[in-house]
Amino acid sequence: MNSLINKYNIPGPRYTSYPTVPYWDEATFSAEKWKSSVIRSFNESNSAEGISIYIHLPFCEALCTFCACHKRITKQHSVEIPYLESVLKEWQLYLQLFSEKPKLKELHLGGGTPTFFSPENLKTLLQGIFETVEIAEHPEFSFEGHPNNTTREHLQTLYNLGFRRASFGVQDYDLKVQKAINRIQPFEKVKEVTELAREIGYTGISHDLVFGLPHQHWDAMEHTIRKTLELKPDRLAFYSYAHVPWVKGVGQRGFDESDLPSGEEKRRLYENGKKLLQELGYIEVGMDHFSLEHDDLYQSLIHKKLHRNFMGYTSSKTQLMVGLGMSSISDSWYAFAQNVKTVEEYQKIVEEGEIPVMRGHILSEEDLLIRRHILNLMCQLESTFENKNAIPELENAFNMLSEMERDELVEINGDQIKITEKGRAFTRNVAMVFDLRMMRNKPETRIFSMTI
Repeated sequence: MNSLINKYNIPGPRYTSYPTVPYWDEATFSAEKWKSSVIRSFNESNSAEGISIYIHLPFCEALCTFCACHKRITKQHSVEIPYLESVLKEWQLYLQLFSEKPKLKELHLGGGTPTFFSPENLKTLLQGIFETVEIAEHPEFSFEGHPNNTTREHLQTLYNLGFRRASFGVQDYDLKVQKAINRIQPFEKVKEVTELAREIGYTGISHDLVFGLPHQHWDAMEHTIRKTLELKPDRLAFYSYAHVPWVKGVGQRGFDESDLPSGEEKRRLYENGKKLLQELGYIEVGMDHFSLEHDDLYQSLIHKKLHRNFMGYTSSKTQLMVGLGMSSISDSWYAFAQNVKTVEEYQKIVEEGEIPVMRGHILSEEDLLIRRHILNLMCQLESTFENKNAIPELENAFNMLSEMERDELVEINGDQIKITEKGRAFTRNVAMVFDLRMMRNKPETRIFSMTI
């Protein structure tokens, strides 16, 4: 396995979209084209499956130095109400595009730190959304909570509004690691908030762990996993740390690259962690995710309904996902659009009555075809290319896979590709073979984190 890690550990995308953001064709994108794609997608899908909303709540009281998200660090909670008012105004701009009342299937509060906001202000925001929509049957409402500041009031308020899934960022319980990433996270706080959520009635609790952080080694990682499993979350995200210090604003400092585990040691953290999780009853779902058998993420996997979008893996699929808030990314299936990346500019543009997109991409027919196959590989670990002759480069992609087949990472049967159990760790590498936009315009500088 070590030789395979050395061979395939190269920079590559995580494929929450195709094309990936660095390969969006911004020259052919416009706000008007984006609106047209939203209208088309809404009309095609609203009555059947409904829509998703992602709300980016960017504020944090302290900077976690492993985090690559767009955020604003402040202790001034006076920012809450003006920001939420802007989010609701942005939603009103989208409502003007819809021909009927939206059916809301999925809603996620991400960040930043959503629980930076008071329960009362979150309630005002959500009621402002809910009064304009029809709630779909069996909706999926979820939020990300910081264990240190998620209160009983937060949990109860969101539960009363229909939330049944909560995700808590743990990362690592080793104090040396926590100090390096500026995230002091006592186990007692995670235990308290997890048990509170269960007491209130949440049926889906997830913990996020990260491997590859500075100073991590297996003994401490094993301790973190065993402590996590004392609480038996319904699902776990076991993420690979994405070291991207060249990206503006990520704040990945407080440690040196020499403090990071080597590629070989990082892979050992994952392989040992995966083995331990499976011994304790967790099943690997997609890439970097594990769940207990009763959880609907696993159920969606076995029924081939697992989906992946900018929110990660999800058990429910919608064609249209509207991203609200600073830096949010929206997806109409036919196009992507990202909002401006500062709070001030976001609020200014919304006040002027414009949807605050700064860039995007209109998918070509080829993009749509490749997107479907990469999505299949990421979610089902297989795809069938009935129409590979339509694009000459797909034949070349199949030829490139022959080496992966010799390494037993994939099985090729005619037009069908299956990622093997051994190949799961290299799913991103398999998907990259079909990334035609990257193949045609390989980056001259490093823009992605390492695949392993």
